[in-house]
Amino acid sequence: MSYPIEQIRADFPILGEKIRNKPLVYLDNAASCQKPQAVIDAIVHTYSHEYANIHRGVHTLSVKATDKFEAAREKVRAFINAKSDKEIIFVRGATEAINLVAQSFGKSQLKAGDEIVISAMEHHANIVPWQMLCQQIGAVLKVAPINQQGELLFDEFESLLNANTKLVAITHMSNALGTINPVENIIAAAHAKNIPVLLDGAQAIPHMAVDVQALDCDFYVFSGHKLYGPSGTGVLYGKQALLEAMPPYQGGGDMIRQVTFEKTTYAGLPHKFEAGTPAIAEIIGLGAAIDYVSAIGMDKIAAYEAELLDYATEQAREIKGLNIIGQAEHKGGILSFTLDHIHPHDIGTMLDSLGIAVRAGHHCAMPVMDFYGVPATARASFAMYNTRQEIDVLMQGIKSLIEVFG
Repeated sequence: MSYPIEQIRADFPILGEKIRNKPLVYLDNAASCQKPQAVIDAIVHTYSHEYANIHRGVHTLSVKATDKFEAAREKVRAFINAKSDKEIIFVRGATEAINLVAQSFGKSQLKAGDEIVISAMEHHANIVPWQMLCQQIGAVLKVAPINQQGELLFDEFESLLNANTKLVAITHMSNALGTINPVENIIAAAHAKNIPVLLDGAQAIPHMAVDVQALDCDFYVFSGHKLYGPSGTGVLYGKQALLEAMPPYQGGGDMIRQVTFEKTTYAGLPHKFEAGTPAIAEIIGLGAAIDYVSAIGMDKIAAYEAELLDYATEQAREIKGLNIIGQAEHKGGILSFTLDHIHPHDIGTMLDSLGIAVRAGHHCAMPVMDFYGVPATARASFAMYNTRQEIDVLMQGIKSLIEVFG
């Protein structure tokens, strides 16, 4: 069956919008994806018909909301093939998930002199929490280098692993370069030395099938808003034994078993890490987003987006003065670029006047920009609803921009 692009586009109401009297060409998906009607409807239905606080209520609305919320947890479990729903912790996003692991696992398991290995292509969210942890406990952050193509230098990564290495935290797919890391090899190398691995899956999760048991990663984190779901939602997957050994990240309602003024005992997984009222309707919306992409098929989405990236890359290489930043052999749907003599912010502003939304800046990856010696890049990032025609509009826009700037 052919890829149902017209039907998919019709499912996203915002794609019918006009920007400056031009049809919207939305190519800022690495920052956040748009939402299908099914997700919008799930949130509206919850607030209109089934909303109440969850888990502790015995009245009908609370029971309904609790059932839908926990059904979403099961959808996430199945989507990434976790062993148990106890391994699925709901958080506000990938950033909070990484901070949770840093402050709970990191503080309880690491000590002064221990080492954490990351890569030179990480998003700030997979750098700063580890720097904070290192400052708190005296651990040391080590950075595995990349080459000019934007690929991890695997031998140099492996040489960093030693008896002091207590965690590897690495991106599955780079948000600034599109590089898809050889995570199976990374995990195997780390596990050979009994080092646990956290994968930042924020970029990978909307673009490819993820099986945490097949990967054998110890932690996997992602955000809902990049998976066509609501903002303010995210997931921490952790192996059950690791999560059970970790202390709570925050204290408050829903994460307790019993509270007295002398002592508090904590709830079991997953609730131990879910203090306070969560984003109830939004998590239900995340469940709807997973239903939506699952119905299309992650393998089909991956194949379609690979074709889009190939097409865009071919077109980009034909444009004189356009420099692609990040040309890894294994890449997801991200085209980061600079234009000779034109600042990326000017690229972003001028393309917006044509209705084209791209990101311009350091993409929360300042060390990547430093590596390439550029202040920023323009980034076109593709999703399952983008088309070749939209890429044509982008390339024509870039050509007219070059003409204007002479």
